[in-house]
This record gives sequence, C-alpha cells and structure tokens, in this order.
Amino acid sequence: MTGMGAIAPNGNGVENFVQNTLAGKVGIKPITKFDASETGISVAGEIDDYDENDYVGKREARRLDLYSQYAIQVANEAMEMAGIDEKNTAPEDLGVIFGSGIGGLTTIQEQVIRMHDKGPKRVSPLFIPMVIANMAAGNISIRFNAKNISTSIVTACASGTNSIGEAYRRIKEGDAQVIITGGSEATINETAIAGFAALTALSTSTDPDRASLPFDQNRNGFVMGEGAGALVIESLEHAQNHGAKILGEIVGYGTTSDAYHITSPDPKGVEAARSMNQAIVQANIDPSQVGYVNAHGTATHANDAGESKAINQVFGKDSSVLVSSTKGMTGHLLGAAGAIEAVITVASLEKGILPPNVGCFKQDPECEVNLVNKDNQQQDIEYAISNSFGFGGHNAVLAFKKWSEN
Repeated sequence: MTGMGAIAPNGNGVENFVQNTLAGKVGIKPITKFDASETGISVAGEIDDYDENDYVGKREARRLDLYSQYAIQVANEAMEMAGIDEKNTAPEDLGVIFGSGIGGLTTIQEQVIRMHDKGPKRVSPLFIPMVIANMAAGNISIRFNAKNISTSIVTACASGTNSIGEAYRRIKEGDAQVIITGGSEATINETAIAGFAALTALSTSTDPDRASLPFDQNRNGFVMGEGAGALVIESLEHAQNHGAKILGEIVGYGTTSDAYHITSPDPKGVEAARSMNQAIVQANIDPSQVGYVNAHGTATHANDAGESKAINQVFGKDSSVLVSSTKGMTGHLLGAAGAIEAVITVASLEKGILPPNVGCFKQDPECEVNLVNKDNQQQDIEYAISNSFGFGGHNAVLAFKKWSEN
C-alpha cells in the first residue's frame, strides 16, 4: 500500500480518522439527517463535516449519490498520498476495484417518493447512473483515467474487504501495476434505518457512548454508519520505481461462505475460521506470528460470539493475540466497513499502536478473546489480520505485514 484515504463518523480524512480511532474517539451521534423518531432508532455514525466542494464540486455533486461522492473523496486522498500520475503510471496499468453493499439508497428513496407523488415522468434521467452499485468504481475510473480493470464487488458487509483482496490478487498475478480499491456507503436514511430496524439488527440505545458495544454482554445490535475508505496498492517494483513511500504490505487473503443463513452467521464459526486460516497460510506464516485481529465485531449477539469462537479455533483459547472492533467508535459502515478497517490496521502496524475496543464495559463470557484497551494498545507487531463477514454468509479476511526494507 502506498496511499490511503478515509472519511468516517469519527474522522474526515485519513490523518484525522487514524488519530481519533487510536485515541478511542466515538463518532456515533444522534441522527440528524431525517426524523428517525418513528423508527425506534436514535443514533448513527453520521458524517457531519463532509464538504462537497473539497473534491467533487456542487455541480458534479448533483449528479452523484452521496456514496459515490464519498468514494471520490477517499480515492483522491489515497492517490495524492501515493503520488500516482500519468508520468509514472500508464492508464492501462491502473485499475479500480471498489465496492458498496447497497449503492445509492438515498437517491432510490428520493426518486421513488418523487415518482409516487408526481408521476413517472418526473423521475430524474440520472436516477439509474446515480444509484447502481458499480458507479463508485466507474466514477473513480473516469476521474483517474484508469483503463485496467474497473469493477465492483457486492458482498454486503464484506464488500470492502473482498474488493481489496481481489485487487491484491490481480496485482500479485501481474494483471495490473496499480489498483485503487476500497468501499463506500451512505445509508443514513429512512429506508435503511427502518429496514435494518425491522430485522431487529440495530441497537435501540439512545446514548451514543453506549450504543455500539462490541463483545459486551449487554450488546443489543449494531449502529448504522456511513463513509468510505480507499487504498492504493501497487506491485513492489512499480512503487519503488517512482519512489513511493510504502505504508505496509498485503500478504494474504482468504474468503469463504458459511452457506448457512441469509442474515445469521454460522454460530460455530467454522468458515470464518477457515477464511482466517487461508489468509495466514497465504502469508506463509504461523498463526502465532499474528499479533492483532481487527475483528468484524458488529455488537450483535450472534456475530461477536461466533467470531470469538472462530478466532479461538485459529489461534487457540490461550493465545496472546489481541483483538478489537473499531465499530464501537464508527458504527457499522456496511460495504465500507472492511475498507476503513483495513486503513486503521495498516496504520496501526506502521505506528505501533492498536485501536482500543471501545464500547465493551463488561466482556461477555461467550467472547473469550484478549481485547485491546488503553493499557495494552502500544504494540510493535509485524502481522495483523482484518475480518469482514456479510449477510449471505460472505467471509473475507486480509493479512497485513508491517513494511520493512529487509
């Protein structure tokens, strides 16, 4: 990785996001984007400091759903950091693999209401290109003249991690030299909140600091978040040829399916564990060399208990591997979750500081893992993995290595 970008509920811009997350800052807050009183849900991980003029511009913003706007912002930030331009990278060598779990849901909601109230002739001619889930990738590709692969992966909450993993594979196989990858989501609206609330998947807490509770025995659902994360990944030779600062390495990728249930993870965690093992084996290391697991950790009962079992299957109950979920600070960004979590995992390895597991006040005995806190977050470790699990049984895991010239 040579570039990273992020916009999250607890930090706009990668520097702010990383600094605030390592400090344990919670970005969850009362919902202000619409009147949520009838949904029974009070808080979310809203972005409240986004400025469309920073990267998109007001005119272009009218043609883009917010999820695409977020994607463009983080892609710009990552590309600027990486120093990729037409002088060092041919368009045919530059690709985009960028995911979203849902796509332009806010635009869908607005246009369906318009059609209902004013008739089908009043639907925007830009409705379809604003809402389809590939348009974050499409718009990024157009902006940067990226003529290698341009595609999107939709695997619910695993979308960002699967996107990064597939980009890693393509680079590794020599099919591209540089890929902009990650995920974006913008679903703080009536439809998304009402839909997930109907599934009883969301926390009903009214206290932002006690709403997203990963691994806590009183956890009662996830908190919806929004935002985006991007990575620029390059082949080592290409990065060295243009003098890029290397932030870290992707060294393994695992992906499996529970084949169990449309919304519930397999409570035994067998396939989640297998995806972790795949990433570790591909990294050519032993599980004992992994010092940190960035957990999916949604703060739902089923996920946290099942993921804890999976972690213990891979590392053993007596292992010293440290675990944290950053969703206690950001909420759950759905298709963008794995992307911002990849960003914080890479930054943690580079800085030697792990993100604390905010929101666990009393650890559930069902979740027998070693959680990161303020006292043990200073860690100089070489390898870490990041987990993402999505509705439909999608499991995706990335293995990262701290960059070293040796």
